[in-house]
Amino acid sequence: MRTFSPSPRRPFNLSILVALVVFGLQEQVSCQGYLTPTPTAVTKNRLPYSGGSLVFFPSQNNRHGHSTRLDYHDDADDTSKDEEEIQRKLKLKLEQELALQHRGGAEQKSTSTMSSSTENQPGMLTRARQAVFPIHGNHEVTKFLLIGSIKFFIIMALTLTRDTKDTLVVTQCGAEAIAFLKIYGVLPAATAFIALYSKMANAFDKKTLFYVTCIPFFAFFGLFDLFIYPNTGFLHPSLDSVQKFLGASAAGGGMAVLAKICANWTSALFYIMAEIYSSVSVGLLFWQFANDVVSVDQAKRFYPLFAQMSGLAPVLAGQYVVRYVSRAADFSSSMHRLTAAVMFSGTMICFFYHQATKYLERSESKNAAAPTSGEVKPKKKKPKMSMMESAKFLAGNQYLRLVAMLVLGYGLSVNFTEVMWKSLVKKQYPNPMDYQRFMGNVSSAVGLSTCIVIFFGVHVIRLLGWRVGAMATPCVMSMLAIPFFTCILMGLDSPARLHIAVILGTIQSLLSKTSKYALFDPTTQMAYIPLDDESKVKGKAAIDVLGSRIGKSGGSLIQQGLVFWFGNIIKAAPAVSVIFYSVLLTWMSAANKLSGLFKERTETAGAEEPSSSSSRKEPAQPAAAGSKKNS
Repeated sequence: MRTFSPSPRRPFNLSILVALVVFGLQEQVSCQGYLTPTPTAVTKNRLPYSGGSLVFFPSQNNRHGHSTRLDYHDDADDTSKDEEEIQRKLKLKLEQELALQHRGGAEQKSTSTMSSSTENQPGMLTRARQAVFPIHGNHEVTKFLLIGSIKFFIIMALTLTRDTKDTLVVTQCGAEAIAFLKIYGVLPAATAFIALYSKMANAFDKKTLFYVTCIPFFAFFGLFDLFIYPNTGFLHPSLDSVQKFLGASAAGGGMAVLAKICANWTSALFYIMAEIYSSVSVGLLFWQFANDVVSVDQAKRFYPLFAQMSGLAPVLAGQYVVRYVSRAADFSSSMHRLTAAVMFSGTMICFFYHQATKYLERSESKNAAAPTSGEVKPKKKKPKMSMMESAKFLAGNQYLRLVAMLVLGYGLSVNFTEVMWKSLVKKQYPNPMDYQRFMGNVSSAVGLSTCIVIFFGVHVIRLLGWRVGAMATPCVMSMLAIPFFTCILMGLDSPARLHIAVILGTIQSLLSKTSKYALFDPTTQMAYIPLDDESKVKGKAAIDVLGSRIGKSGGSLIQQGLVFWFGNIIKAAPAVSVIFYSVLLTWMSAANKLSGLFKERTETAGAEEPSSSSSRKEPAQPAAAGSKKNS
């Protein structure tokens, strides 16, 4: 296209004026500048002229549209030039549209990314919930509540029976009688029970074993309240006759303690049964069931919260004793009230165990994958081992030996300080009802402090590791025992100093039990998870029942010798303090070694899971390949 200009070859004639009139051009014609019209304009505003065409369109230099531009279009160049111009225009327009789309898409992508990141970022309430209650999904919540309820009522019954046995024995026989009962009563009974439990484990399935182990304890507590305790006057021999038979002196000493135990043998029997229940209920009934159904990943989140949930049980049980049981007319009436709560707890234990097993079986059946072949995986038989074989198995396993050292360390150390503290409490509260009320308040304080410690330290095991959780309890016990032993060594001549010693001993016992429930129990039970079934069943039974009994009975044996030597446990405080710290150092050394083995076995178990799952899929591949080949 060429800009119009008059030339000799194309003289300017009247046709141009006609064209101007036709298109309504009223002002000057500007032939300067060049703007290629669009294809639509070229077709619409064109008139034939001298082998070509005149093209008219308003100039874009004037916003009012009054200025007009006139171009001459050569028809010979129409086809080629129009096509080039159209291609150039279309290409330019396409590039502009692509640029706009790219910019809009980038803005939309940026906006969607920001919105998605904002949506994925957890809110404050979500983060708070994950910190306080790191359990996710309806399945995990239901599973946690059912299993946690079992431990709640186990601890509630344990607290009630523990306070009762201490009240019966300490007020009737003295705190020194605890050392004798643990040697001559609890240790033989625990040995007989573990032998019986090994046989029952081979004879019954897990459900039946749970009920057969749990129900007899609550049956005894009910019979004691209904028949044994009301007839103690008929069943008990007189103290004088027992002292004459044993040749004991009423002034004091080991034989005098034995005489009091024999004269109150029903209280001693209740103490033995309550002690066995404390080990069996938590060690076997609960933790063995929890370890079977809770994975290692869930255990890091579940187990500290189990302790926090069950920590409310001593608070409820202690206040029940203080506000209702201890306000009865006499101790016999208080026993009726206390036994009613114990029997209710036993019923709830069996109920929630039934519901938990039923729910887990139903959920596992839904989540179980359909078998790819008709082969049924054979069920593993329970290992049948005698008591001697179980002892040899425990002695030949370094991992289980270290776990046993942890349990023995706690049993020995807590026994040294607890007997001494209860002896001081008995001096300050000689009346059984007052002693029961004081122990109820202590139980509530233990439960409340346990909840507080777990609330702030629930992530200790998850964040700081198993080693820190296992080392925390002996460290706490060692620091808190320093002022307690110091006060006793300074003398207990005045009532004020006795009161201070009782307070320091209460704080030491309270925080020691708090760290035990919050950190020692979860870390110790987590140590069993990487073990095989044989080690879990036999080794755990030997450690939790027999091992803990040997620990407490061993401490009692040492204290018994000290009572015969010094006359009473208070006078033997210097020797007890030396033995106490020696045990704690051995305990911490064993925990340090066990942490390395636990980490190694956990990593090995985690590495074997993917390989085992892939090996389970391999047998289907040859069949598929063969079928493909045959086809």
